[in-house]
Amino acid sequence: MMRKKRRSSVDKGEEAATATKSKKSRSAGRQPKEAPSEETNQSVFGVFLREAGVTLKQGGTSNEIAVDQVVFQKRIQKQLKKSPRYPGIVQEFTAGLESHIEDPERFRNCLLPCVPRLSDGDSSCVSSFQESLLRMLLGIEMLQTFIINILLEKLPEYMLDGPADGGLSIPRIIINQLKWLDRVVDSKELATKLMELVSVAPVEVQRDIITSLPEMLDDSQHNDIARELNTLLQENTQLTVPILDALSSLNLSSSLLTEVRGAVMATLAAVQLEDLPVVVKFILHAVSASDAYEVVYNLRKKLELEQCVLLPALQASQSRIKKKGSVVSASTPAAGSSQDSVTLILDGIKSAVRFQKTISEAWLKAIESVDEVEDHKVIDLLVLFILHSTNANQSRRGAERVLKIKVRTGLIQDALLQRTFRDYAQVMRGYFPSILALAQTLLRSPDPCVVPFGGHMYRHAFTAFDSYCQQEVVSSLVTHVCSGVGGEVDMALELLSGLVTEKPSEMSLYAVFVKGILDYMDNLTPQQIRRLFHLLSRLAFGQQQQGSHIQDDMHIVIRKQLSSTVPKYKRIGIIGAVMIVGSMGAFRLKVKESQNGSLPQETFRQVTALLELVKSSSESSPEAAALYYDELANLILISNLDPQVQETIADSVVRDFQDDFVVDVGPEISGSFPFPACVMYNLDEKESQENIAINLLPVLAKDMQNKGEQQSQTKKAHRRVSPLCLSPFFRLLRLCEEKQNEGGLEEIDGLLGCPVILTDMDVVEKMESLSKAEKEFLCTLLFHTINWFREIINAFCRQKETEMKMKVMTRLQNITYLQTLLERALAETPGYVPPVANFDGESTDGTMLSTSAPVNKAKKEGTGKKRKAPAKNSSESSSQLDESTEADKTQQEQPEKEKEKEIRQGVSLVSYRQFFRELDIEVLSVLQCDLISRSLLDSELNTKAVEEVVLGPAELVFLLEDMFRKLEFSLTAAPAKRSPFLKGRTDKSVGFSHLQQKSSKDIASCCVELLPALCSHLENCHNHFQTLLSENNGVVDGPATDVQEHQLMSSAYQLLLQVLNTAFSWSGFSQPGQRNLLKKALGVMAGRLKEGGAELTLEQLVKHSFEYLVNFRSTMPNLSTALCLSQLLSTVSEKGGNPAAYREQTASLAKRFLSQEWVTASGEKERGNKFNEALHTLLSIYLEHVDDVLKAVEEIAGEGIPELLNASKDESSASWPTLSRQTFLVFYKVLLAELEKAARKIPASKNSDSTEAQSEKLLTWNLAVRDFHILVNLVKVFDSRPVLSVCLKYGRHFLESFLKLGMPLLDNSFKRHKEDVQSLLKTFQLSTRQLHHLCGHSKIHQDMSLTNHVPALKKSLELFVYRVKAMLTLNNCQEAFWIGNLKNRNLKGEEILSQRSQESEDDGEEEEEEERRSPQPEEESEDEAQETDRGESKKGAKEDEVEEDISDDSD
Repeated sequence: MMRKKRRSSVDKGEEAATATKSKKSRSAGRQPKEAPSEETNQSVFGVFLREAGVTLKQGGTSNEIAVDQVVFQKRIQKQLKKSPRYPGIVQEFTAGLESHIEDPERFRNCLLPCVPRLSDGDSSCVSSFQESLLRMLLGIEMLQTFIINILLEKLPEYMLDGPADGGLSIPRIIINQLKWLDRVVDSKELATKLMELVSVAPVEVQRDIITSLPEMLDDSQHNDIARELNTLLQENTQLTVPILDALSSLNLSSSLLTEVRGAVMATLAAVQLEDLPVVVKFILHAVSASDAYEVVYNLRKKLELEQCVLLPALQASQSRIKKKGSVVSASTPAAGSSQDSVTLILDGIKSAVRFQKTISEAWLKAIESVDEVEDHKVIDLLVLFILHSTNANQSRRGAERVLKIKVRTGLIQDALLQRTFRDYAQVMRGYFPSILALAQTLLRSPDPCVVPFGGHMYRHAFTAFDSYCQQEVVSSLVTHVCSGVGGEVDMALELLSGLVTEKPSEMSLYAVFVKGILDYMDNLTPQQIRRLFHLLSRLAFGQQQQGSHIQDDMHIVIRKQLSSTVPKYKRIGIIGAVMIVGSMGAFRLKVKESQNGSLPQETFRQVTALLELVKSSSESSPEAAALYYDELANLILISNLDPQVQETIADSVVRDFQDDFVVDVGPEISGSFPFPACVMYNLDEKESQENIAINLLPVLAKDMQNKGEQQSQTKKAHRRVSPLCLSPFFRLLRLCEEKQNEGGLEEIDGLLGCPVILTDMDVVEKMESLSKAEKEFLCTLLFHTINWFREIINAFCRQKETEMKMKVMTRLQNITYLQTLLERALAETPGYVPPVANFDGESTDGTMLSTSAPVNKAKKEGTGKKRKAPAKNSSESSSQLDESTEADKTQQEQPEKEKEKEIRQGVSLVSYRQFFRELDIEVLSVLQCDLISRSLLDSELNTKAVEEVVLGPAELVFLLEDMFRKLEFSLTAAPAKRSPFLKGRTDKSVGFSHLQQKSSKDIASCCVELLPALCSHLENCHNHFQTLLSENNGVVDGPATDVQEHQLMSSAYQLLLQVLNTAFSWSGFSQPGQRNLLKKALGVMAGRLKEGGAELTLEQLVKHSFEYLVNFRSTMPNLSTALCLSQLLSTVSEKGGNPAAYREQTASLAKRFLSQEWVTASGEKERGNKFNEALHTLLSIYLEHVDDVLKAVEEIAGEGIPELLNASKDESSASWPTLSRQTFLVFYKVLLAELEKAARKIPASKNSDSTEAQSEKLLTWNLAVRDFHILVNLVKVFDSRPVLSVCLKYGRHFLESFLKLGMPLLDNSFKRHKEDVQSLLKTFQLSTRQLHHLCGHSKIHQDMSLTNHVPALKKSLELFVYRVKAMLTLNNCQEAFWIGNLKNRNLKGEEILSQRSQESEDDGEEEEEEERRSPQPEEESEDEAQETDRGESKKGAKEDEVEEDISDDSD
């Protein structure tokens, strides 16, 4: 191809022959005399050529050739050799050539290809293309050296000339003559002369010579020339590209290549940007597998792409691209653009990773090795995209894996991604498919830490790329939403919502795509539907109305859903319609042609019409109406509505609420109800003359009656008033008032203290005598009352006046008291389904019935999670605790039948949480009030409670339980347990609708604000129990202990610690942006101990916080609370840079708790499942944090358990009081599990280990095996099935660890430590034999839970036998090994008789299978082989198991 191109240029040259006269005249100065053509033709040179078939021409005409060039060369060679004047004739011939080419025109002709002579009839034998005359002569070996010299001498004459008019460069043509010669006679000489030329030639000629070197020289000269080029490279950066091109084509030794590569790498920083792609390509060229990582690591370190991009130029080029709307390919270089150089660099890397697997692995490893955020560079992300874009599955998966790890650990952050997209959008466009695929993978990841990064990738791709990419991004996000997977849907909707806000005009182009999600709403939760309609209505009805083309579709969908009779679809319609109202009725900044405000009159009419439509559609169903009120309230809370719309809503709400639920209190309440009506819970007695009340009992009774006669309901035009709507309606009313009065609730503050029409609650005591309908009516009444009070607290919790605060506190007491009544009522009403309280969840329709199952289950299991609040009779007008009533109730409860007591404790309100109204997070501000316990009221004047707003223990527990649930949902549920959380999403998110609208950061900030109050309550609990202990002389269950209050204060103590632990466990604290929030939180606790927390470092804050919390250890009321404290300390210690510093303190604290006797307030020892679970976790914490696990295990197993064996039946171990026969299984399981874990952590043996290191590891294994022996032998005493199961399971794990890590150590240590090894194996053999007996026992009892473990254990036991034999063989002691028959025995050591009759039949099998049970060689050395006599074998020293019966019997 190259030659043909040259030929075409020659043709042009011939056509332009006349133009060469200037060339002749220019060079005439160098040629004083004109050589006449006749003289030349008569010389030896001319004669020989003519005879050989070449005719020399003058002027611009090319030389002609009549024969093939091979024939020509042979003829010339023959003529020269046969000449009588040979070898002198060669000199004459070359002299003739030299004189011929002194004329520049003739020289040019000789350099250009010859043309076939066309006049001859036989010209067909000559090929259409012939080499130039000089090139043909160079192919004659005897002439080659002379002609090369002539050419190289002529070269300097033309070096400074520019290209001729025909575009020919004479120096380049001269160099081309020397390329690809069949044989170079004197390669070394040629190389020397060429390098001399390079040293004096101008840059253009230098480049031509250098790039042609690989094609001119043979391989023998490659290394020498490479060294010279390397030297030249250091001196002249202008020649970087040609030199590297040449070097990459030379065949170099690996050492020289490494040396050259190192030199090139050193100059990388100084290389010009346009040369960088060649440099990178050379560096990655021919890298050996061993050097790959080092080369790539250094290249990554020195390649500073950030300095390659000129921002103004880049932005201009980007804007040009955007205007043209064209797709710029990452592989189309354009001169002068820095982005194109970066593209070429990445192409070089791409080809390297595509064709060399070692390079791709090295890049991944180099990126993985970076462990600081600031050390990561743009090149890292770009290379990951490159690796992902290659076809190899391995590099694709590797890129995904590394990116996930880096994002999860926070090393690659959004800032780097943003910089990459900002500076290299044009480059990254070529990798868009990979970017999209990686974003999809990250967004689908179950790991919540990486999901947001996938979102950032989507967002930046949409912002930086062209419309095609934007469409792909939107399509991909819509696919995520339609997948129905919770976390994925949430993130995708959040991204779409963000894009609508940031880029409304671009997103409007794709509104039709987003609208498609409306067909897939069945899989979406109410919160997701809300967000979907929010973004769609913003597009369709926003201020600019860019997406107005989907307005009609939206209206159609909404009307269709609203008219549906299926509750689920009606719910979607209500949510969607309210969101559209929010967008249409939003406050507009620009005043348009409206009269009364900024909203156009037509739009206002549409808004009111839509509101009327929703209202009329939802009137038939109380659940739908309640949802409408809730959604409207939510809209008013989060949106900024136009004043006209706001006012319209508020007016109708106030009017309807008064009509429906508020009545004036008369002397008598008329009507017939299931229970006698009376006014209760009035806090405003002074204004009794104008009292109003909430009409709850009559409304409920009427509603029940209506349900019974629904057919006749059509007669009534008036809508049904349902008690279901009471709380949602009030919430809407309250938020309207707040919005209109800027937070003031003066207009409705009468509702805080106004009474409720209920019935006398004494009826709860007589529940057994009521009918089923009456019981259910009473339960429903209680639910509605509690929910009314919860909504009242939501409304008024932020009021500042003391009187209001007092009333709020009283309402809290009302709730806790009513909850105790409700627990009793529910215990008597099995199968009862409460009224719905949260209307946006699935529970508003079909799933309600399923709630009866957990209710019954709760009764049976007796979860006891919800304490019984002390009965506070708050129907009086004061907020004081009525002590006499409480005392009476307590006395009444004690003599009740045990059975009733159990039932009452069994019904826990935990199962009914979804039927209570959600408390706003602002309610938690009530925690900032002081705590007062009954003991304080006893000792001080009762009036103090009236003067100060104080929290009682029951109220504190109530608020803390709610706070704990909120924190668990917001801060833990998503990060820690994503997968199970998603499975039960519908159930778990019920009752958290308002919370879901706040980010986890907001929740954490709120929690930090409450920390001082939480610490105060923590200290109060501590002081309470401190006082209790001192009064009772250190006895927990002293005569003065109030059991109920003790239980409440214990719950509060535990909840406070759980709340703190959940807050500090928030994964967000590990993000750099939340560091200040973490310091603030720790500062609160540190400040309790030491002033001046603001100036302390994070490490000091952790230290002081840890010290502060440790102080609470002395007053732990029960083991669960003690566990919570240990977990909190562990969490806090991890927030500093050195968690190991706190290990010892954490371990000693856990040991203290384990060594303490835990007694309940009633004087009984703590026991039960919860106690065992807490004990299990606490013991694990102790063994995980203790310095020497093996020693700790031996201490418990060797001292604590023997003490237990010697104690009487109900007694505990003296040194470990928590270790009793009831808790033995817990201890046993944790000890074995931690022992096996410790064994796995013993370092593996290496041949290079010193004797001391081997001895140390051997000693460690000796301890581990001894502990294992003690634990396994305990099954002889504790032979219950769970214990045996634990032993089989962890016994096998330990055995496998020993085979993997212990046996290689014995292999290496056997010769130097024979006795130690033998002793270890003897001890271990006793354990393995006991395991074998355990297998026999499992088989005899045919217990599936045990026999499941047997096959795998048997396999490991057999492996052990052979592994010991291998060890002895390795150490030349194989004669010390022999195998006998180990009989199957049960746990007591008695032979299993069923095998005797089979022995003779199964001999063949015996020999194979018996080896399994390691009767293991005692592994003696040669010296001790003789000691193994028959007596020892009978003891089972080296025997083998007979295990055929397992297979036989199981047939």
